[in-house]
Amino acid sequence: MAKYSTGGSSGGGDGDTCELCGAASENLSLANVAGAKLNVCTSCAPHDDTETKTDSSGSDGDSETDRKRRAVQNAAKANDVWDSDSGHWEEEGTNYDDDPLPYLRQDYGKTVTDARQERGLQREELADELGATEADIIAVEQGRATQAGIGGGLVAAIEDFLDVDISEK
Repeated sequence: MAKYSTGGSSGGGDGDTCELCGAASENLSLANVAGAKLNVCTSCAPHDDTETKTDSSGSDGDSETDRKRRAVQNAAKANDVWDSDSGHWEEEGTNYDDDPLPYLRQDYGKTVTDARQERGLQREELADELGATEADIIAVEQGRATQAGIGGGLVAAIEDFLDVDISEK
């Protein structure tokens, strides 16, 4: 049966058996196995992870940097925004200087949805009345006006048309 080493030869054993597999051998070498220093035979010597640990710690800064760089590159590849044409942002995007989004009340989306439904309007009909897209109306009703780039002009038009107050004044 294999015995465990405490790093020295004073473990009470006779010193000629492998501390990993228990085989008798006159040709033992000191090996680092899972953080423990053991006297092992040539069959168990491949379990020595001293070289692996030295390699990873010796170039830890470089491999950590490379790992992070690869992770960022993979994330960028996975995000299709980087592959698409960004010209539409300049043409279609909201000009926040000319049309800033006001602070909106906490439940503004539900307020707009309720008011639209009380008037018997579909989202598409409200969008047509306001000269907006249905996607913009959906974004407002779902509480995503900021993320969708909705301008203050559309918020004001919604407030006027539906006679609601959704912005903090």
